[in-house]
Amino acid sequence: MDTYTLLQNRATMLFPHLTERQRRLSAAADARTIGYGGISQVARATGMSRATIARGLAELDADDLPADRSRQPGGGRKKLRDLDACVVDDLQALVDPDTRGDPMSPLRWTCKSTRQLAAALTAKGHTIGYTKVAELLHELGYSLQANSKTLEGSNHPDRNEQFYYINRQVTRHTRRALPVISVDTKKKELIGQYHNKGREVQPKGTPEEVNVHDFIDTNLGKAIPYGIYDITNNLGWVSVGTDHDTAAFAVESIRRWWNAMGKPLYPEADKLLICADSGGSNSYRTRLWKVELQRFVDDAGIDVTVCHLPPGTSKWNKIEHRLFSYISMNWRGKPLISHEVVVNLIAATTTTKGLKVKAKLDTNLYPTKVEVSKEELEQVSLQPHTFHGEWNYTIRGR
Repeated sequence: MDTYTLLQNRATMLFPHLTERQRRLSAAADARTIGYGGISQVARATGMSRATIARGLAELDADDLPADRSRQPGGGRKKLRDLDACVVDDLQALVDPDTRGDPMSPLRWTCKSTRQLAAALTAKGHTIGYTKVAELLHELGYSLQANSKTLEGSNHPDRNEQFYYINRQVTRHTRRALPVISVDTKKKELIGQYHNKGREVQPKGTPEEVNVHDFIDTNLGKAIPYGIYDITNNLGWVSVGTDHDTAAFAVESIRRWWNAMGKPLYPEADKLLICADSGGSNSYRTRLWKVELQRFVDDAGIDVTVCHLPPGTSKWNKIEHRLFSYISMNWRGKPLISHEVVVNLIAATTTTKGLKVKAKLDTNLYPTKVEVSKEELEQVSLQPHTFHGEWNYTIRGR
């Protein structure tokens, strides 16, 4: 075996296990062993530069470099922040939320990508690439962040007290084995071959094809799921409407739940507690909501107490995270191609905690902008509670 092949094989097997300094010294030792022309031969066989091998030869005769170092102190490429003292300050000025809001900022109306930041810094006279921008951002404690839904608007001064009041009402009803339900309308869904968020297991390379645009198909329409969640029994009911989300639709959904699930579960109950949001089809300001509830009370023969969550706290409604969230997980990645598919997917929703759901299609028409006169409202047997009677009230049979 010739010297070139021997050196090449040795470097291939040994160098991956050595430090930078050890590789340099090993190559230098081979060059010195060969003698005249050794540096050139080792350089060709190992791919190292002649200057590096020459430095290794000098280090073999010197003992001033500590054993735990590969280079002299101060050696290596200088950090960008040492060469360009202003680059970090300029980068922070670009990504800082307050500065970014300045109309004069070059990134006021653009994406804060590393390429955009690098371009903005280059325009300021810095020599920097997008990869170095990413490194600096990481060192400064920045990372990619999504929007976080935490702002709820202004807090009502009695917000906490209302939550405590609702809790007392729920405790009082459950101790007497009376039904307590949480109600709300889930997000409306377009019916058809539309994109649905989430992923589903499919054969590799064969994703389900859906429409590029989400323009409503007037023939198929949309689905309006109104849910009722039985807090005590961990049971759900969802009426899937096809017309409009009105107060009449909301109360009709409650009526269907009562006839199909509520009454069989609570045959001796004479009272029902409803926990609802402050807005939407079951808003405490909607006259039709109270008029329709009065009709339900008269038909069912029970008194209904309604406690509304404080304004701006709809995500605290139990139905959101105990029913609707699991429905969304169950149909993730599946196009809702028909109302029947929506009903079946909702009805198939279960959890390890024992949640069971029933769903029915409601094809009734619910016209909007129904006027309720003051005289009609006065016919409602409504008794406001002492604490925030606009949020908490009981409707009794007439």
